[in-house]
Amino acid sequence: MFDAKKIKNECVEWIRSFFEENGPDCNAVLGISGGKDSSVAAALCVEALGKDRVIGVLMPCGEQHDIDMAYKLVRHLGIKHYVINIKDAVEGLKSAVPAEIELTPQSNTNLPPRIRMAAVYMISQCCNGRVVNTCNLSEDWVGYSTRYGDAAGDFSPLCNLTVQEVKELGRLAGLPDDLVDKTPIDGLCGKTDEENLGFTYAELDRYIRTGKIEDMVKKERIDDLHRKNLFKLQLMPSFEPEL
Repeated sequence: MFDAKKIKNECVEWIRSFFEENGPDCNAVLGISGGKDSSVAAALCVEALGKDRVIGVLMPCGEQHDIDMAYKLVRHLGIKHYVINIKDAVEGLKSAVPAEIELTPQSNTNLPPRIRMAAVYMISQCCNGRVVNTCNLSEDWVGYSTRYGDAAGDFSPLCNLTVQEVKELGRLAGLPDDLVDKTPIDGLCGKTDEENLGFTYAELDRYIRTGKIEDMVKKERIDDLHRKNLFKLQLMPSFEPEL
């Protein structure tokens, strides 16, 4: 059985230890979307380091319909935050692409999260920071992240916790229910995560933790996504010459 209190306390201590070893006077800097992952990661960092050492970066691309949730989080935690609208950067980079190159749907989808990560690192380097990766185990398992986008970071408090487990930590950390239970969307194509994936996070989490799933079509899809996206979780292959 998942002991949320034990895991939360251990995670908070792990964050403290990371900063003791990798920057005792540094700040935790993270992108704030208003979803459960960035909300829980921010709350854990506040508990570990204090609100004065956590900085949120809100990064709408033009108008973001749910930006109010991101503002609600930074107000709830009382953390410093900055707003960087990335629309001009996204459109500027697209317009700089040579005419003979046709932008694919995937390149269009992955560009905003990669620019967001560049913006977070820019703020982090200006604010003596360490960047928080906010991905969870469920998303990582099926590759539902952008390499060198939201999959990047300097430390990752949630990457070994499923969606359901992250939610439990959020409730224990005292986050408002609407932040914990907010329907997860990628903010890129207008669909929910579960619509894109073809299965629910509850089904995925159960399969990850117990190996049990009744729908064999969904099992095959999960297994296929896991195989195809393992490279995102591994170090870059490197040639080792025999010298």
